[in-house]
Amino acid sequence: MITYSIIQKSQLEGALRLDAEYYQPEYLKLISNLKTQKSKFIGEIGQVAYGTTPSGGVFEKEGVPFVRSQNFSNLVVDTSDLVFCSEKFQKQNKKSAIKPGDILFAAVGATIGDLAVVQDEIKEGNINQNIARVRIIRNTINPYFVGFFFASRPGQLQIERLITGNAQPYLNSEQIKSFIAPVLPMEEQNRFRSYFNEMQKELENSKSLYSQAENLLLEELGLKDFEVEDDLVYIVNLSEIKSAHRADAEYFQPKYEKLIEKLKKCGASPLLDLAQNVAAKFNPKSQLAKIFRYVELSNITSSVGTIDGFSEVSGSEAPSRAKRVLKLNDVILSSVEGSLGKVALVGKEQEGYLASNGFFQFRSKDILPEVLLVLAKSFVLQMQFEKQTAGTILTAVPKEAVKNIVVPKLNKSTQKKIADLVQKSHEAHSKAKQLLEQAKSKVEDLIKNK
Repeated sequence: MITYSIIQKSQLEGALRLDAEYYQPEYLKLISNLKTQKSKFIGEIGQVAYGTTPSGGVFEKEGVPFVRSQNFSNLVVDTSDLVFCSEKFQKQNKKSAIKPGDILFAAVGATIGDLAVVQDEIKEGNINQNIARVRIIRNTINPYFVGFFFASRPGQLQIERLITGNAQPYLNSEQIKSFIAPVLPMEEQNRFRSYFNEMQKELENSKSLYSQAENLLLEELGLKDFEVEDDLVYIVNLSEIKSAHRADAEYFQPKYEKLIEKLKKCGASPLLDLAQNVAAKFNPKSQLAKIFRYVELSNITSSVGTIDGFSEVSGSEAPSRAKRVLKLNDVILSSVEGSLGKVALVGKEQEGYLASNGFFQFRSKDILPEVLLVLAKSFVLQMQFEKQTAGTILTAVPKEAVKNIVVPKLNKSTQKKIADLVQKSHEAHSKAKQLLEQAKSKVEDLIKNK
């Protein structure tokens, strides 16, 4: 059925928007509903600021937390994958500084629609140019309620409506200022701080359990205190270069061989003896009308190795890279340098999802999938994959390099303990997601009943 709406010339917003999508009935009904009840524009209740990235994109190993949209996870900032900026940069960019209670909107690119409310543990920080910070300045508005509102369907529809740009979608500050937020009695708004705290507690519990699993793994392998640094000078035989078919210095860094020697003492086996490297052969174009759920790097929560989102695409519109069909307990790992840490275990709800061939997809044969996840996320495998990266414009791990990856032997009892901790971690993470959905539903119900 064709959907249409008739717009009077007087209803057009100047000559700024004439595209039909902007005036879809669903959008018009939402805006009309919000304006009939007590509400405010974001520009009336908050200050909007965009961030910037340090010169050359160079970050510090420690310092002031620097948030990117990839750090957004279930309405909070995931601190496990943060980078840092210097105190000098922070002082030079005070306008985009963040503090607890600030609302962060992903405003550029594929992550538009994602947002987070800065939690109490981040006392200060800053953001990059792809994020808009909204700081609520009116005492009659609770920022946590506003955060949940824009994570809910009515908030997401406003974001979807105002996105502009073709090659690179974006939201500018005037568009964000024009977002409308309902104003409910403070007693109702304040409940959402409790929802946020409860959700954050589950996320922290999830990270703690996962950390216990990784610590158990490293202790069992005698690698808990394993540390190596890049050597400035080292000698490599010509025969080694010929054998590897590579002459780049990074490949022959001694730290990699030191790790392999440690692993061999644990009885290391080739990764492909323990897990199948699933080929990317699916062609979504064979089912043009079917709607697929597609997983990208931005959908991976690095801290605990879960998939927390997807985009819907038809077979006819699916990216050419969407060639993987996921199955329960597969472990997917990004093959691109700079995002090797994007590793996840496929859950029951992701059975049948599509994923990019930019991931490796491992299916356990003689190792528990949860243990494979922890190994793949730890330096035990991360360093090995890092060594194998090749290329110039897009540096990535070649498919054939997987045969060079080795996995240490772990007894079944230890594997079971690690798997139990990972399962509990993912259960807590799932509970946090459920709490988020419940809070979003609560927001929608409150608005409908006004």
